[in-house]
Amino acid sequence: MSAEPPQAAAVLRNAPPDAAGFDPGRLEQAVALLEKAAAEGVTPGGVLLVARRGSVVLEQAAGRLTYEDGAPAVALSTIYDLASLTKVIATTTLMMRRIESGALDLDDTVASRLPELEGSPVGGATLRDLLAHSSGLPCCSELFRELGEGLDRDEARARYLEHIAATELEVGSRQRSIYSDLGVLLLGEILERESGHGLAELVQEEILDPLGLADTGYLPADSLRGRIAPTEFDSWRGRLPHGEVHDENTHALGGIAPHAGLFGTARDVAAFAQAMLNGGVYGGRRIVGADTVALFIRRAELVAGSSRALGWDTPSHPSSAGTYFSARSFGHTGFTGTSLWIDPDLELIVVLLTNRVHPTRDNIAIRKLRPAIHDAVVLAIADTTVEPRDAD
Repeated sequence: MSAEPPQAAAVLRNAPPDAAGFDPGRLEQAVALLEKAAAEGVTPGGVLLVARRGSVVLEQAAGRLTYEDGAPAVALSTIYDLASLTKVIATTTLMMRRIESGALDLDDTVASRLPELEGSPVGGATLRDLLAHSSGLPCCSELFRELGEGLDRDEARARYLEHIAATELEVGSRQRSIYSDLGVLLLGEILERESGHGLAELVQEEILDPLGLADTGYLPADSLRGRIAPTEFDSWRGRLPHGEVHDENTHALGGIAPHAGLFGTARDVAAFAQAMLNGGVYGGRRIVGADTVALFIRRAELVAGSSRALGWDTPSHPSSAGTYFSARSFGHTGFTGTSLWIDPDLELIVVLLTNRVHPTRDNIAIRKLRPAIHDAVVLAIADTTVEPRDAD
C-alpha cells in the first residue's frame, strides 16, 4: 500500500502565504477583487479561502449578508447555501463509495436500478451517463409548482420519479452534454434505494462526520439563522429564504435532495476539497480510495468536447476557474454564487462562497468575478512558473 501524502494525517492548518509559495502582496489582489465586488453590488458579500499544500494561506470575508443598511458583516463562520456543490460533496462522493464497494456499477442502467423506469426514455442511460450529464435529459423542471410545500418527502420523491420517467430526452444518449438536475435526482433515488437509508443520513454518516464537517449539512437548525446568508426573494414561496434552501425543487422535496440542499462554510468546503486532493483521505480518515477519486475527477470523454468528469467538471474555455488552473483541475459551481476549484498540479484549492442571488438571480456579474479571482490567486504563486492553460 502506498504511503499517504504528508498532509493526509492532519487537518488544514493556517500558514503565511510565503510558506506555501505565494507572494503575499499579489495574493491580496484576490481579496481586493472580492471587496470591490461587494462594494459594487456583484454580491452582498462572500468568503474567499485559498489553500495550498495543506495550508490555508488566505481566508477572507468581505461585505455584508444583505444590501440593507446595517446588515451584519460577513464572517469567516458565515454559512452559505451551497447549491450545486451538493452534487459533488454529497452525491458524487456517495457514488464513488458505492462504485468502489461494488454495490453499484458505472455501467448499470437506470432501469436496472429503478425498474419502474423500464421502457422510459431515460431507462437505458447508465450511471456513468447521469454523472457526466450525457443522458440526454433536459436541465430541470418546475415540478415544485405542482407539488407545492409540505408534501411528504417520500410522496414527493415518487412524484418526481414519475415525472422524470415521462420526460422526453432532448437528444440521444451521449450526443450532447446537457447539465441536468433531473439526472442527479435519479442518482439520489438509486443511492437511497440501494442503501435503504435516507440521503441526509448517508451524507452525514459517510462524509460529513468522518471528515469533521460540523458546519455543513441539510436543514440547518433555526439557531444558526444569524450565521446564514439569505438568498433570493421567492415569489412562489412569498418570502425570502433564509436558512431554507434556495432551490425550489429541493424545497418541495423537504429541503433534502441530491442536487442541492447542503449549507456550509468555506472552511468545511476546503476540508472536503483537501480530502479529494489527498486521494480520499483527511485527518487520518479515508472516505474513498485514491484510484476511485482519480477515476471520477478526470474527463469522462462520453461526449466529444465535453468538460464533464463523473459528477465533477473540468476547465473549459472559458471557465469559471479562469485561465491558469491546469487541465487536470476539477471543480464545480453553485447557482447561489458558490464555487470550488482544485488543482492537483499546483496542490491548490480555491473556495468562493457568495449569495449573489440576493435579492435576485438576475444579477449574473459573478460570471466575471469567479475567473478574475482564480487568475489572481494563481498569478500570486511565486515558487513556480504558471502558464495559461492550453485550449482544448
